[in-house]
Amino acid sequence: MPPGGGGPMKDCEYSQISTHSSSPMESPHKKKKIAARRKWEVFPGRNKFFCNGRIMMARQTGVFYLTLILILVTSGLFFAFDCPYLAVKITPAIPVVGGILFFFVMGTLLRTSFSDPGVLPRATPDEAADLERQIDIANGSSSGGYRPPPRTKEVIINGQTVKLKYCFTCKIFRPPRASHCSLCDNCVERFDHHCPWVGNCVGKRNYRFFYMFILSLSFLTVFIFAFVITHVILRSQQTGFLNALKDSPASVLEAVVCFFSVWSIVGLSGFHTYLISSNQTTNEDIKGSWSNKRGKENYNPYSYGNIFTNCCVALCGPISPSLIDRRGYIQPDTPQPAAPSNGITMYGAMQSQSDMCDQDQCIQSTKFVLQAAATPLLQSEPSLTSDEIHLPGKPGLGTPCTSLTLGQPTPPSSMPNLTAEATLSDILPLKDEHGGHQFLTPDEAPSPPRMLGSGSPLTHSRTMHVLGLASQDSLHEDSVRGLVKLSSV
Repeated sequence: MPPGGGGPMKDCEYSQISTHSSSPMESPHKKKKIAARRKWEVFPGRNKFFCNGRIMMARQTGVFYLTLILILVTSGLFFAFDCPYLAVKITPAIPVVGGILFFFVMGTLLRTSFSDPGVLPRATPDEAADLERQIDIANGSSSGGYRPPPRTKEVIINGQTVKLKYCFTCKIFRPPRASHCSLCDNCVERFDHHCPWVGNCVGKRNYRFFYMFILSLSFLTVFIFAFVITHVILRSQQTGFLNALKDSPASVLEAVVCFFSVWSIVGLSGFHTYLISSNQTTNEDIKGSWSNKRGKENYNPYSYGNIFTNCCVALCGPISPSLIDRRGYIQPDTPQPAAPSNGITMYGAMQSQSDMCDQDQCIQSTKFVLQAAATPLLQSEPSLTSDEIHLPGKPGLGTPCTSLTLGQPTPPSSMPNLTAEATLSDILPLKDEHGGHQFLTPDEAPSPPRMLGSGSPLTHSRTMHVLGLASQDSLHEDSVRGLVKLSSV
C-alpha cells in the first residue's frame, strides 16, 4: 500500500477507553464543579468580611467611616490651603513631615481596622458536648435550667490565682485575659476594648497598631493645629486678623476640628502609654483586677517589673497567627463505609481486601480444601473433618453412610487419617510456576467417578491413590456439591 494512499485502515478511528472506575450512579458527562466555601462565609460571629475574607471588621462601621472622613478632610484642607503658604514663608519641610505623619496614621488605622484582633474559635458540637459532660460529672449533677450558674476554673500564673470563666456562647473556658465582646459576639484573646472609632475590637493581634495609630494621630493633630495657627498669625500680620480669616476659611475649620479632638486623642494616648508600661489592658484596669484595694497580695502577674521590658513586649514582640483561619476551605464530613462483617466485600474495597490475602492465608485455605477432599462428607454434617470425635446418635467416619445408593460400597473404616501437612505435600500438587501462587482451581479439585476429564491435572503420580479411593467409594451427590463449592473458593 503506498504511503499516502487510502486503505482499509485510513478511515479507522480509535476511541479512548477510560480506565477511571466510576460508580453506577456517575454520569458519563463532565460534572459541574461545586465551588468550595470558605470559613468566613459561615463565620458565627457578628463580623463583616471583604476581599474574600482578607479584611475583617465589626458589623457596626458607621463611626469608622466618620473617623476616615475627619482625618482625610482635615489633612486634605491642610495640604491644599496651608502647606503652600507655609512652605514658602517658613520651610518646605512642613508638608514633607505632615505627609509622613498622614501616611503613618492611615496605615496603622487600616491595619487595626482590617485585621483579626485575636478571635478565639468556638467549640465544635462534639467538643462542647464533651466539655458539658465533664462539667456535669465534676459538679455531680446537671442543671436543668435555662442557663446554669457561672462556671470557673482556677489556674496559677506567676504565683497569682487567675480564674478562667466559661463562655456560654462559644462553649469554651476563656484563656487568661480573654473576654467576650458583646458587639462582635466573639471571644477575643487579651481583650482590651471594642473601639467603634476603628470599627473593630482591640486585642492581642492588633493592639500595637491601635496604640501607634492613636499616638501618631496625636502628633498629626498637634502638628496641624500648631501650623494652622501659625498660618493665621502670619496672614493677620500682613492684612489683619479678619482679613486673614476671610482669605483662608479652611484654616478656621481645621483649627476647630483639631481643637476639640486633640484633647481626647492626646489623653487616650497617655492612658494607653500607662497601660503598656504596666502591662495591663483597658478591661483589667476598669475592673480593677490587679488593684491593691482587693488585697495586699494582689498584684499583676503579667508585668515584668520593668517599664522598658513591658513596652518592648507589647510593641516589639512577635504577632501570633490567627486562630480562626477565615480564608480556609470548609471540609465536608465524608462518612466512612463500615467494615463488612458477613464476608461480602463492599464496593470500592474489593481490591484492598484481596491485597490483604498473603501466602499464609492461601496455604490455610488450601489445607481446608484438602482435608475436605480426603474425608468423606456426610449428609448431615458437610463440613465434618477426620479429626472429629464420634458422637452418639451420629454416624462416625468409620461407619457406613446410609444415604448412599444401593449397590455402592461404603467407605472403608481403615481409611488413613490425612493431616494437613501430609495432604499439602503428598496428596495434591500445588501450582508453583507463578512464583509460589498456591490457589486451587475448580479443575484441580477432586471429583467423583465419571466426572473427571481426560486432560485433568489430577493424573499426577502423587494423587493416584486418592483417585483410586474415589473410584471405589463414590460420595453422595450433596457432598459432591459441597466439595465443589469448597474447592472453587
